[in-house]
Amino acid sequence: MTWKDAEDIALALMDEHPDVDPLTVRFTDLHKWVVALPEFSDDPKASNEGVLEKIQMKWHEEYQDR
Repeated sequence: MTWKDAEDIALALMDEHPDVDPLTVRFTDLHKWVVALPEFSDDPKASNEGVLEKIQMKWHEEYQDR
């Protein structure tokens, strides 16, 4: 899984943190959580605010659907 896989990352975060409202997560924490995912294999330094925001929005969509 890489930074480009926003939807896959969002689903993995949903599984890891099912009771967390994604909109309450700071980008610094979101970055740590993504990098800590077992399936994640990209360069931790390759993210930026736009990438993290996209992941957060995908996660929020999943959160609302559940």
